Amino acid sequence: MRAFLALLVVGALGAGCAGRQVDVSDGPAAAQASTSIRVSNGLTQAVNVYVVQGASETFVRQVAANSTTILNVPGVASGSTVSLRARTVDGTRTYSRDDAVLSGVFDWSIP
Repeated sequence: MRAFLALLVVGALGAGCAGRQVDVSDGPAAAQASTSIRVSNGLTQAVNVYVVQGASETFVRQVAANSTTILNVPGVASGSTVSLRARTVDGTRTYSRDDAVLSGVFDWSIP
């Protein structure tokens, strides 16, 4: 009887461990950012760039001093009107651009 039970348990375990087909992926494909901002920072220090929609301010990226960088803006549909803000890393100065229509690549020079 013990041999029969042992065989039954081994058979059940073997059936539970049979190969299964598993679909492995990285998740849904990320949507490509359809809008970008080309920020030309002419200041002697870096700035943190934000996109403002309504009451929501979203950090995009930091742009180094005396450089130009293209920033992808995820979550903002092409044709959206937003405000742009750039704050110096020391927090002493803020630069703004209201009514920026993001479509393709939007150019913004600071200051």
